[in-house]
Amino acid sequence: MAHKITKQLLRNFETYLKNAEKAEATSIQYIRDVKVFFEWLGGRPVDKHIVMEYKQKLIDEYAPRSVNTKLASLNSFFNFCKWFGCKVKLLKIQKRIFARTERELTKKEYEALLNTAKRQNKQRLYRIIQTICATGIRVSELRFITAEAVKNGRATINCKGKMRDVFLPNELCKILTAYMKKYNIVSGCVFVTKIGNPIDRSNIWSEMKKLCKSAGVSEKKVFPHNLRHLFAKTFYTRYKDIVKLADILGHSSIDTTRIYTMESGDVHRRQLQKLGLLMC
Repeated sequence: MAHKITKQLLRNFETYLKNAEKAEATSIQYIRDVKVFFEWLGGRPVDKHIVMEYKQKLIDEYAPRSVNTKLASLNSFFNFCKWFGCKVKLLKIQKRIFARTERELTKKEYEALLNTAKRQNKQRLYRIIQTICATGIRVSELRFITAEAVKNGRATINCKGKMRDVFLPNELCKILTAYMKKYNIVSGCVFVTKIGNPIDRSNIWSEMKKLCKSAGVSEKKVFPHNLRHLFAKTFYTRYKDIVKLADILGHSSIDTTRIYTMESGDVHRRQLQKLGLLMC
């Protein structure tokens, strides 16, 4: 059975996502992907055959994980419309065992970024980078780092309908307290724009990219979420407690947390070489 996508239906889907309290980033992704599909259709009706054609187009143009992200958006839309016959299966991707070294931010590179931000007098960015990396929060959760949270040494994060407390290290509280005093921040979000709105993730991403060349760090490694990964790796290396780490990061599944604690292939190779099971 063929169906018709209309602009009103897209607006209804957007309203549904908002009422379902989906994460902002997820909603934006879903809406963007469905609108791209809508434009590609060019007014044609939707059925399983046309969706399969679009799936092949995605396979030809994107990496498997990107294909699955876009298909998941479409499947969510089809669920909303109750067009269950239009849903398609995601690609099967072999689970990655090792972290990709070319995308992994090291502590040394993190420190180089910090030193560059400080040298260039980027006060806000200097403290944002430290805040994310010292707490493991998502960049979208930065708005919950308020003056009140700094005073209490604890931030209450509300993300994806789940509440969790994030403790702020004493040293971080001192750093942020000094920053708030300098810029006369007495309440609300610590990191805001010139007009007082919580700073946007795109602004942080853009500012971080500008540090790369001077810091001598590959652009592929420099984005806010990699700071969260560095926190997770550092915590797990020291305490080996993946359950506690999952709680801190706000993960519902430990399988998600394992992605953050993957070792590189080089580390695994060195471990094998130390087993002492070979004789010359």
